[in-house]
Amino acid sequence: MSQHRALVTGGSRGIGRAIAAALTRAGHEVTIVARRRETIDAALADGVARRGEALDVADGDALGALARSGGFSLLVNNAGGASTAPFGKTDTAAFRRMFALNVESAVAATQACLPGMVERGFGRVVNIASTAGLKGYSYVTAYVAAKHALVGLTRGLALEVARKGVTVNALCPGYTDTDLVAESVAGIVAKTGRSEAEARGHFAGQTPLGRLVRPEEVAEAALWLCGEGAASVTGQCIVIAGGEL
Repeated sequence: MSQHRALVTGGSRGIGRAIAAALTRAGHEVTIVARRRETIDAALADGVARRGEALDVADGDALGALARSGGFSLLVNNAGGASTAPFGKTDTAAFRRMFALNVESAVAATQACLPGMVERGFGRVVNIASTAGLKGYSYVTAYVAAKHALVGLTRGLALEVARKGVTVNALCPGYTDTDLVAESVAGIVAKTGRSEAEARGHFAGQTPLGRLVRPEEVAEAALWLCGEGAASVTGQCIVIAGGEL
């Protein structure tokens, strides 16, 4: 695999950290972006990436400026998050927050990186969506809507740049062993009195494999999409969910 400069948003924890580490091991020069300086420093200390920048990806101007300055040929739009509430209690502001975090951040980073990719005749954009971008889940309608939008962005942009040496794909993980699931487990424990093991079992039981997806499994798929062997793969939404879909 040729070596390139890579940008991974949300790269200090969970799936993003695993992807950044895999790209670094493959010899790429990786920059990670996250909100918290302490998690960035911890990732850098572990050799996950060469450098890290602390910023809020919802700040499109700041993210775009960083992306334009880096000469990145590999872009992994991993930053995202979910909020839980019944639809009737999910106001417009909540939808806007979900879109800013999950969709607009990917738009800002991609628009900033894409001109350089096209000029070099090589680029890889990998959007970390979710099974929520392909099916519905109750009580997370804003998140589901945002991830569906990210899938649509992936498919539309892939067609625009298909003849310019740039591929655009999405990975759609199911329930993955990350902080996001840990927070959901804590919420179930607090609201229902169930044990942590029982709460984790609820999520693991959603898949035929009977376990959570490991972040490293998503990272391996991202690494493949960033390589030359996936040059004919574009506009795809690859499900990594233990058979859930």
